[in-house]
Amino acid sequence: MNRTNLWLVVLSLLLAGCLPQSDARPAQTENEGETVEGAAVPTPTKEDVEETVPDEEPTTIPEVELDDDQILLADGTILFTSDDRSSNLTSLTRSWNTNWNRRIISTDELLSGGPPRDGIPSIDDPQFVTPEEAEEWLAGNEPVITVDLNGDARAYPLQILTWHEIVNDTVGDVPLIVTFCPLCNSAIVFERTLDGEAVEFGTSGLLRNSDLVMYDRKTETLWQQFTGKGLIGDKAGEQLTFLPSAIISFDNFREAHPDGMILSQETGFGRSYGRNPYAGYDTIGSNPFLFDGELDERLPAVARVVTVSLPNGIDVAYPLGVLVEEGVINDKQGEQNLVVFHVGGTASALGAPVIADAADVGATGVFDPVLDSRLLTFRKEDEIIIDNETGSTWNIVGQAVAGELAGAQLERIIHADHFWFSWAAFKPETIIYQP
Repeated sequence: MNRTNLWLVVLSLLLAGCLPQSDARPAQTENEGETVEGAAVPTPTKEDVEETVPDEEPTTIPEVELDDDQILLADGTILFTSDDRSSNLTSLTRSWNTNWNRRIISTDELLSGGPPRDGIPSIDDPQFVTPEEAEEWLAGNEPVITVDLNGDARAYPLQILTWHEIVNDTVGDVPLIVTFCPLCNSAIVFERTLDGEAVEFGTSGLLRNSDLVMYDRKTETLWQQFTGKGLIGDKAGEQLTFLPSAIISFDNFREAHPDGMILSQETGFGRSYGRNPYAGYDTIGSNPFLFDGELDERLPAVARVVTVSLPNGIDVAYPLGVLVEEGVINDKQGEQNLVVFHVGGTASALGAPVIADAADVGATGVFDPVLDSRLLTFRKEDEIIIDNETGSTWNIVGQAVAGELAGAQLERIIHADHFWFSWAAFKPETIIYQP
């Protein structure tokens, strides 16, 4: 089957899935440098030595020449105050209540993914089952997105997220959205509170750089899933808060969280859960779907990379092939120490027609290796992660499971496992880790 026919099959599957057993939630329509002088220096005496300190330059944003429809935001982002939609996009979005006169991108960057808004329905009333109940339909090697907040651990199988892309949930009393864009292999979790109010998110039917564009059902602002940034609407330029998550196997999850809960297949929609409508998409050499940007040829487009954006402004990509070979990467970027774990046993969600039959790509975790003011270093032996300082053993979610440090938890660093093309499109200055 050639790629054109393959994507026609994918599109037909997704469009067929637009007919739910219970209707998708309808969208709501509610709108809503000054230089500082140094301290005086006393006249020096024989006993005193005068120390000259240069004046500090005030921090300023470089001057930018703006058009009449542009505003410079505090973080340097340019906000456009005009509607530049094409006639096709205007027709597609005519019934939306999005404020198109407030945007940080050109609407030419948006492409229709095929299904209309909410055609890929979000899960807004998620139901959960125990690990024992889930094992009746979920194989041990199947990938799940794990979230653990305030002692509340949950797993969201990609066999379900592949068909829905967004789950509106509350975990550990934190309202959040669990998101997955199959086209970018991007699993990301955000808080879903705007102006102190928990709001629901849905799929817009639009893509940018092949990535899911979401919308919130209060202001109908469009949001980039990859970055959590408001693109168009009343919240354009605002940033959603990332929450730590990881893609691990169902076996990994239930071993780390025996009392954790798993998203149920009882979603209210009829879907072929467990089957992959994107079979073969992660094959090296494949071209990204509906990506019209320039590919960064430092790595193959759909090569998997473990990615972090650090508080010091450094973006790093760890190629999965390098991580598999090394097992553990002990690293330091700027002043930030970090350690990257990898263990086998997790199937790709985007390989074989049946997810459980797909190739083993493993699971990853990224952590701060400083525990109680002590820097730990790690190695992997026979799929067991061990710290060199105490000989304690650790699992993929950063828990010490045996040894002197048993019961300890490493601080999680927010990371994701993306396809290279998507990470490079949004983070073009990224550093690629070299061993």
